[in-house]
Amino acid sequence: MLPALVLQSAADLDASAIRQVGDGLAVRLAPGLAAQVDAQSGRARALLRDGAQVYGVTTGMGSLSGVRLSPAEQLAHQRNLLLGRATGSPPWLPAADVRVILAVRLRTFLSGDAAVSAGLCERLADFLAAGIVPAVPADGAGSAGEIIQLAHCFGPLVGIGSVLGSSGDGHGSDGHGSDGQGVRPAAAVLTEHGLRPYELGPKEGIALLAGVPGATGLSLLAEAEARSVAALLTAGAALSIAAVQAPVDPYGEACARADETLGLVLNRLRELICPARPPRMLQAPVSFRVAGHVLTQLERASDAVAAAADRALAGVTDSPAFLDGTFTGTAGFHGIDLAAACDHVAAAVVHACEVSAARIHRLLDPAVTGLPAQLAVRPGPGAGLVAVHKRAVGEVHALRRLAMPSPIGLIETSSGQEDVQSFAWQAAINLRTALRRARVVAACEALTAFQAASMAGADRAWPPGCARLLGNLRQVIEPVDADRPLGADIGRLAGGQWLSQG
Repeated sequence: MLPALVLQSAADLDASAIRQVGDGLAVRLAPGLAAQVDAQSGRARALLRDGAQVYGVTTGMGSLSGVRLSPAEQLAHQRNLLLGRATGSPPWLPAADVRVILAVRLRTFLSGDAAVSAGLCERLADFLAAGIVPAVPADGAGSAGEIIQLAHCFGPLVGIGSVLGSSGDGHGSDGHGSDGQGVRPAAAVLTEHGLRPYELGPKEGIALLAGVPGATGLSLLAEAEARSVAALLTAGAALSIAAVQAPVDPYGEACARADETLGLVLNRLRELICPARPPRMLQAPVSFRVAGHVLTQLERASDAVAAAADRALAGVTDSPAFLDGTFTGTAGFHGIDLAAACDHVAAAVVHACEVSAARIHRLLDPAVTGLPAQLAVRPGPGAGLVAVHKRAVGEVHALRRLAMPSPIGLIETSSGQEDVQSFAWQAAINLRTALRRARVVAACEALTAFQAASMAGADRAWPPGCARLLGNLRQVIEPVDADRPLGADIGRLAGGQWLSQG
């Protein structure tokens, strides 16, 4: 466990720190920050004592918001909110993802908008320090923001629901974790850690169901993953360009005029492919020429996700929120900003993988490479890498199903009170699934380009950047001298560790 980060202000729990929480960082509130949170909560509770009518606090929820609650009902209502909405089921999110969601909700609580107490904030910090990870469904987010997932996520604070055990802490990086094995009752785990179920104060139950902490946290993780996938796709594209001896004109500095992001991406490619050997052709296939622009779009889309997540961390996502001394209904829970940003990256990733698969196909063509058909040592008796291309095609086919914009297709719930939704949670889940598949496509291209380079022979003078990548690849895989199962090779390359070797 990393040393705890002491939070002096909400801003200390920024995107970078939140990702570190996912990796095990603990946090705690400085006394001054805790006092500020309690002061805001005190002002809100005073307003409630004066008879303010507040949605979800003195009333029912959704279509039942017109039902006024008696004082006795209000006392029980905040805990009850976490009971009937926990309708999810496995697969559960991986532990790191859940920790990130807890950290995001803590960050937004510290702004004061939710009007919760410092005690609730400190209980979230207790969970992070103790490694208590609620069992949160990866799928099935419906309407009204993320209430189903958040009921599972925060029910354990009050002893409701389940937490992940030692054998059920999830796996993978695509938003899908444990199938339910190793899940334990939250109440028992609290007892083991010497914690009593937290007693919710006024508005704290609805606060735990509010906002978009899930979509925000998953978007933060997806953005970092997208950068990693982009590096893999860049390496594969560079190796392919060098393998076919394509002209390097499309990657020149002058081609990026008035476009700073394109300039940065083209510079990365030039660092790998220059100085270039004399080209084999006047003009390479389009899939080679557009590599820089395609990767630039992925870069821009990733920047947009980062910006949307920052806005969600600093903006108003609670409803009702306690703003300027009064309770205010807001719409920040809709999450359309995050949904649109995640969908943007998903579309950019799908296009990048389609282009990558096209380059793989060209690498198997003797007319493009001057090498044996399908990069087989003995074409005919040997199949070469034709099945590697087929694997990439299968991944691209699956990727296309993930590119449909998540907010398209409204479905009414709660008797029409909740009649639209953005499905921002699902947008983030879809993106992370797309990024997992994109790693496979990038690995297929790297393997195919490596085989082309191996067949071209050591007498070719490779650009230093590509020579380094090829050296790294030789430490992980062997040239395909005869047909063999290549799934394990693709799996090793998809991890991307080879990029930083040597």
